[in-house]
Amino acid sequence: MLDNHHRNLATFIHLSTFSRFVIPFGNFIGPIVLWAANKNKSEFIDQHGKQAINFQISVLLYAIIIGTISVPFFIFKVFSNMNVLDFNGFNSFHINIGEPSPLLYIGGGLGALAIIAFIIELALIVKASLSARDGHAYKYPFTINFLK
Repeated sequence: MLDNHHRNLATFIHLSTFSRFVIPFGNFIGPIVLWAANKNKSEFIDQHGKQAINFQISVLLYAIIIGTISVPFFIFKVFSNMNVLDFNGFNSFHINIGEPSPLLYIGGGLGALAIIAFIIELALIVKASLSARDGHAYKYPFTINFLK
């Protein structure tokens, strides 16, 4: 039987991922500390802690992949009109906004995808927190299970 304390702890494990807005890597530190200190108290807490940590690691992995794919598109666009042999500091550096490149569209699309994924991530964290508060198990979608 779940008591109110276990549900609150599971809820706070999910909500502690928002500490990244205050503390660098708080989205990892908060859930790991709460989960490690309380995982032996209940299977419910253990399950929610693993889900929160697995989700944060998965989101980091997906962000690294999207960033790795999108950054070269912006770099190629910025440096495409620059002659490396005739580079005189910032005197001849210019960006021509009048001619958008397909590379810029691809990179911008990946950037928009990253923003949409961020909003979905926040909504999923809130949904998991509400599920934990109500005493239900929650499994984040598209999560790689690093901790089983």
